[in-house]
Amino acid sequence: MSATKSIAAPKETVTAKMSRWAAGLQYEHLSQDAIYQAKRFLLDSFGCALGGYQQHDVKIALEVLGEVAGRGPATVIGTGERIDPVSAALANALMIRCMDYNDIYWKQDPSHPSDIFPAALACCERAGSSGKELIVGLVLGHEFEMRFCEAAFPGIRERGWHHATLTAFVSPIVAGRALHLSWEQIQHAIGISASRHCTLGAVTAGKLTMMKNTVDPMATQSGVFAALLAERGYSGPEHVVDGKEGLTHVFGTEWKLNLLTDGLGDSWRITQCGMKAFPTEALTHTPISAVLDLVKTNDLHPEQVEKIQIRSLARAADILSDPSKYDPHTRETADHSLPYVIAAALVERKVTPVQFTMEKIMDPKIRAQLKKVEVVADPEIEKVFPALQRVIVNMTTTDGRTFSKQLDFPKGDPRNPLTDQEVEEKFGALAEGVLSTGAQKRLKEAIWNLEDSDSIRKLMALMKADAQKETAKIKSKVRSRVNGKKHRKTVLV
Repeated sequence: MSATKSIAAPKETVTAKMSRWAAGLQYEHLSQDAIYQAKRFLLDSFGCALGGYQQHDVKIALEVLGEVAGRGPATVIGTGERIDPVSAALANALMIRCMDYNDIYWKQDPSHPSDIFPAALACCERAGSSGKELIVGLVLGHEFEMRFCEAAFPGIRERGWHHATLTAFVSPIVAGRALHLSWEQIQHAIGISASRHCTLGAVTAGKLTMMKNTVDPMATQSGVFAALLAERGYSGPEHVVDGKEGLTHVFGTEWKLNLLTDGLGDSWRITQCGMKAFPTEALTHTPISAVLDLVKTNDLHPEQVEKIQIRSLARAADILSDPSKYDPHTRETADHSLPYVIAAALVERKVTPVQFTMEKIMDPKIRAQLKKVEVVADPEIEKVFPALQRVIVNMTTTDGRTFSKQLDFPKGDPRNPLTDQEVEEKFGALAEGVLSTGAQKRLKEAIWNLEDSDSIRKLMALMKADAQKETAKIKSKVRSRVNGKKHRKTVLV
């Protein structure tokens, strides 16, 4: 009698575990802090989107989408137009991302998890969902995007790939859950999106272009399209993460894939994400904070400063201070230029969106400071990253004085978070010129009470630009008063 070989059951793929959990996630499962942070990040992201709505690259994209997008259930921020979810996800994600001012998480890899918010927004609108459903989508995107950032050793960015590659794995999960797909359909959506959306690191190397802020929105768009295909029965590779020629096989790093699924629901990654206090690349934030402190505390002026040495990570020296960063001619290059942002901090004593207009980028006074900035890769700082984003700033003055400051994390880090008031102030500054003061107030109230909303469509309708109408009304009132005064003078004469 011959022995019968037992055949082991196939091992469950990582995407199956992720999809099963995502499909079952409910609002009631979330912690109160996760819900609170989701609303904070949504307010911050909507502010970034309203600021982004005014940018040149967004205007170009909206013109193109006006030609190719179809009518549909999803709202475009600013215009208020209703178009198909795939196009709306791209447009709104580009608005959130284009100023490089939205949230930031950086472990082995960096990411901006709120880039995925528009997938939840567009698909919740299509599904006719409530505020609670949107909150689930917001938390879900942060959960898996941040876990992907922790899983590769070294990160894929260190191997020449951009983190939008990872976003293409996460956005279909968010879109699929918002569309109430089965876990099997969500798994197929991951395979559809991720198998065709790997992004070269060239978009953030050397001279930067508009694509620097567009690749993540395109990955979000990919996830929405994939979820819609999966909803109709389209299939994608289930082994796209851990199988033959999948993510871990092709990228060749050491992977701790257990980090993608261990302890799901025990705590929430969204409570560990940072916000940006400056509209610049993440590794510039700590040096900006340190330089601003030294300049203001010691009342230093540009003509007094001879040299500013920034000791930081090797990747900061590589990405942020190559030769092109000492001669920026675009906003995208300037906000990824450590010499430029430090020069702007020295001259202007602040780093806000105003410092990234072409007038400021080409300002002779700011450009005269660029050559004073030296960026040094420090091996000791490398040892404490990513737990700490340490920098050491050494400033030398023309009269021989020296000032030094070590800073381990910037303003906006979860260990030194923006207050709710600071988030609202940032929102107000970005929304100015798009939303009237009344519209801003209504939108903020809706976000802070998002769990009580019965319609995401109503929420999105609050972001249609109306500031020009308010300005026109004010001008009309002024003209009426002026004309009234002239009339009274005529009568008196």
